[in-house]
Amino acid sequence: MFINASQLPNLLTLSRIALAPVLILTLKDHNYLAALLVFLTAGVSDGLDGYIAKRYGFTSRLGAILDPTADKILLVSTYVMLMLLDHLPFWLVLTVVFRDLLIVGGYLVYTSVVGSVQMKPSLLSKFNTLMQIVLALAVLVNEGLGLSFTLWVDVLVYTVFVTTVASGVHYVWIWIVLKETRSADVEHIP
Repeated sequence: MFINASQLPNLLTLSRIALAPVLILTLKDHNYLAALLVFLTAGVSDGLDGYIAKRYGFTSRLGAILDPTADKILLVSTYVMLMLLDHLPFWLVLTVVFRDLLIVGGYLVYTSVVGSVQMKPSLLSKFNTLMQIVLALAVLVNEGLGLSFTLWVDVLVYTVFVTTVASGVHYVWIWIVLKETRSADVEHIP
């Protein structure tokens, strides 16, 4: 059985989704070094599937849906486990998960009311995701390699909180305020 080369990015993305239970199990077993390696492998897979898709024109609607889904599954799984292991505060994980639910729920409501929309992450959202990844890496490196990044982790916790809230508010602003502004502009066109 051979696969078409154009399917490679989606297969890499699916493999990233399959790494989520592995990551959860390694964290459950307090094997932080293995969890760090799984997290890094997922990161390399994410970069590789994006590079292949863009470089060779293998982008697809399925890939556009699967890729951010895989990222969210891995990040949320990591954050929930790190919270359960007392490495991240509950309030931060609640904020991160609520923002993701807000975005998914907002997207579903927006598309059902307004119609199809092309979702592109904003620069703020990309920065927020980067900070979430850096925080997860800092905790995993801290625990897996026995380093002491406690101050950095504390700073990153508050940075992630601020960028998460700002990103969530930004999406609500785009959906509600800008939609209303665009609708008013269209109504006033002679």
